[in-house]
Amino acid sequence: MHNVASMIKCLFVNHLRGSILGWFVHRLPGNIIGSGIFVSPKGVLENAGSVGLAIIVWVVTGGITAIGALCYAELGVTIPKSGGDYSYVKDIFGGLAGFLRLWIAVLVIYPTNQAVIALTFANYILQPLFPSCLPPDTALRLLAAVCLLLLTWVNCFSVRWATRVQDIFTAGKLLALGLIIIMGIVQICKGHYYWLEPVHAFETFRDYEVGLIALSFLQGSFAYGGWNFLNYVTEELVDPYRNLPRAIFISIPLVTFVYVFANIAYITAMSPQELLASNAVAVTFGEKLLGVMSWIMPISVALSTFGGVNGSLFTSSRLFFAGAREGHLPRLLAMIHVNRCTPIPALLFTCVSTLLMMCTSDIYTLINYVGFINYLFYGVTVAGQIVLRIKQPDLKRPIKVQISLVWPVIYLLFWGFLLIFSLYSEPLVCGIGLLIMLTGVPVYYLGVYWENKPEWFDRGLCKLTHVCQKFCSVVYPAMDQSPPEEEKGDGHEEDGSLKVDG
Repeated sequence: MHNVASMIKCLFVNHLRGSILGWFVHRLPGNIIGSGIFVSPKGVLENAGSVGLAIIVWVVTGGITAIGALCYAELGVTIPKSGGDYSYVKDIFGGLAGFLRLWIAVLVIYPTNQAVIALTFANYILQPLFPSCLPPDTALRLLAAVCLLLLTWVNCFSVRWATRVQDIFTAGKLLALGLIIIMGIVQICKGHYYWLEPVHAFETFRDYEVGLIALSFLQGSFAYGGWNFLNYVTEELVDPYRNLPRAIFISIPLVTFVYVFANIAYITAMSPQELLASNAVAVTFGEKLLGVMSWIMPISVALSTFGGVNGSLFTSSRLFFAGAREGHLPRLLAMIHVNRCTPIPALLFTCVSTLLMMCTSDIYTLINYVGFINYLFYGVTVAGQIVLRIKQPDLKRPIKVQISLVWPVIYLLFWGFLLIFSLYSEPLVCGIGLLIMLTGVPVYYLGVYWENKPEWFDRGLCKLTHVCQKFCSVVYPAMDQSPPEEEKGDGHEEDGSLKVDG
């Protein structure tokens, strides 16, 4: 546990200082609100079939997110380990289940999320340059790749630079969302609410289909992604028993309010057909309402999404470290630079896998893909909460979701609906995700479960690890020592120096 504390302290210096509750309330909405609200509205509306149902989807998804967050909060203080649902699934269902969660996270979830955000960044930069048509796919992928490579370099070079990029570029999304909501209120005051009147809101532009409605929830859930962020640093939180529920009760209703009103604002300025025809809804919104100042919107969203890619890269290393600590990932992926304390191997691995995801520029297919896999393991994790309640009813639970198992059961019923009908509507996309997950089964048995490997294999792996360590100048934090904080900046070893462990 001290080992993890040292690692997190090194990676997230200055982020856990000051008022912990203030940090919760500031950071949790900041990690949920991101590029999703600038890309998901089109996917939600397209699959929902009407404006009214799309708004309902946004509200219900916020409610389901709150239920899931409360279930995770109970697990987070019952199993106080960093690593989030990976740690919970592993402890409750065993090593194979935990490994599959980790496997799918490092191969699918993080890379796909980063690919979607980077492609959204590219869309908002290029859309104003192509006012009468969609930007070329090659240009989108190239610009997204440049964004990813630049931010990977920043995160490899300096923890301080990465945190400053995150803080500075957070202003972009706040400016964009503030403008959108304020202009929406102005539009309503002027009487521009035709598509919000019930008689018009539920006018369908295609027949309702249960499978497509499930996909609309997947699209909406992408925008809420990040609600389980705090569970990845449970070991570092001060007084989580009191502050974690407060953060959930304040943050998620706030995020739901912002998302619902942003979508209401979109529809006050655009017809459903205009919204569906745009790949950058905030740009179209700005062009209709801001006139000569319309350039503010694409720049604000681009800043937001740029910071979103940085934030995803910045936080992904925690899961790598948790996996390596349990022996489920190569130790190399949890190593950090001897002076800069940056997780260079994990960042490079994530960068390469994200670039592979950019083989397609179809953002909405990627969202369905990652949303299905995410919800698959959200459900498994919440089911683990029920299993833990039954198997260990007397286990100390400082936070306990009340009304027995009603809320976890509600979550699982929604989860079952979502997965079954999503798989029915998008069998290829969702099926590929399932196949990738299942490839982790032989990897687990060969790499983790099989302990008595041939000596030549262990020697070869050790030599490869040492070569990569020398190339990247990285080491694994010792169990009994703390790594130096970057702000010391001199690279000299002290009491808390880094050394190769093992």
